[in-house]
Amino acid sequence: MQFAFNRLKNRALWIKIHIYSALVLGLIFAMTGLTGSLSVYRDEIDELLNPDLVIPAQNTPLVSPDKMLAAVRKAHPHRNGVWTLEMPRSAHGAVTFWFDKPQEAVDKLYAPLMVAVNPYTGEVISSRFWGQTFTTWMLDLHTQLQMEAFGRKAMAVIAVFLFMSVLSGLYLWWPGWGLLPSAFAVRSDSGLMRWLFDQHRLLGLISAGLLLLLAFTGFHLAYPPLLETLTASAGMGHDDAGPNVHSSGVPNNRPVGLTEAVLVARGLFPSSEVRRISTPLGELGTYRINLRQHHEINQHHPMTNVWIDRWSGQIRDVRNPVKFSAGQSFTAWLWPLHTGEAVGSTGKFIWFLTGLTPLLLYISGLWHWLYRKGIAKDRQLDFPRLRQKMLAVSLQGILFCLKLAGLITGFLLKRIAEIRNSKL
Repeated sequence: MQFAFNRLKNRALWIKIHIYSALVLGLIFAMTGLTGSLSVYRDEIDELLNPDLVIPAQNTPLVSPDKMLAAVRKAHPHRNGVWTLEMPRSAHGAVTFWFDKPQEAVDKLYAPLMVAVNPYTGEVISSRFWGQTFTTWMLDLHTQLQMEAFGRKAMAVIAVFLFMSVLSGLYLWWPGWGLLPSAFAVRSDSGLMRWLFDQHRLLGLISAGLLLLLAFTGFHLAYPPLLETLTASAGMGHDDAGPNVHSSGVPNNRPVGLTEAVLVARGLFPSSEVRRISTPLGELGTYRINLRQHHEINQHHPMTNVWIDRWSGQIRDVRNPVKFSAGQSFTAWLWPLHTGEAVGSTGKFIWFLTGLTPLLLYISGLWHWLYRKGIAKDRQLDFPRLRQKMLAVSLQGILFCLKLAGLITGFLLKRIAEIRNSKL
């Protein structure tokens, strides 16, 4: 036992773990971080790339859910099954109807049909499949490496290696109490490689806590059975599953509609916000009303659920996060912690920056490793001259960004004009 403990204290062992995990998986760490950063703002990116999804806010009331569902079923008459209506989270957003298992993607792990509807008119705006848009393709790359179920499990393993890589980096950074002040120094008078190495250590230290949190939550989102078994909270990681609730009312000529089901569900939680409404599956199916109470941190998948009998309109089951056990509450926090929803808009921006650090750490670490192997060469830093070069490059970059912004703006204005003309 003492021998094993001494081995764990062996610095050479941790150096090997840190270096070889980065050399083998560093690019994947960087790609996962970059796609995660962009996914933090995937709704905004999707609206930027698809301006027809941006609905100007109006003073008129929203169309009833039943009218929107009728329009969706008219546009897709042969898709029999559960439709899930997701309300927009902004005043200019479209309502999205999800159809989980379309025939076109029946062999996919997850590739639902997404139908966007104008909430003020009930008009169907677009019908798209998950994975065929930039933001959903990018999210699949982040969560499963575009490799379906195998990729999802691989991401769980990669999360473990990222966790080990960050821990080993922290262990190697620690200089001891006597040398602690020097561990924060960034030296510019000892050459480029020394400066890069110091930057690598400091950036790794600053981002270590959040990277460990993202690796931990990412592992359990990629492989939920482990934590859900330990905390007795099956199916709560993404709020994808729930109790198997059936309608027990007698079939009649006037089944309950979406609007009526929502009114019944909100009777239990009058101050809540309606997030999702799922239609019944078959005659025994129930409406599932997904609500968000003001204290819930999860924006996309809040955990307040009410199941409504499709024939009688009676409440068949309720799930209230206030009554969750400690283990269930802990599991419910995983998703919003991983996406940054739990920490608001400022926190999301910090999450965005954190996702970029694996790429920066990989570049600086790889460069220093190549120097140690004699492949890259060191050189002295001339910061005054370097600042001049960086200023020139920055100005060129700003001009390029302005030109690019002008091109994008022109393209978007042209698309908006085309959409308006087509509607006229």
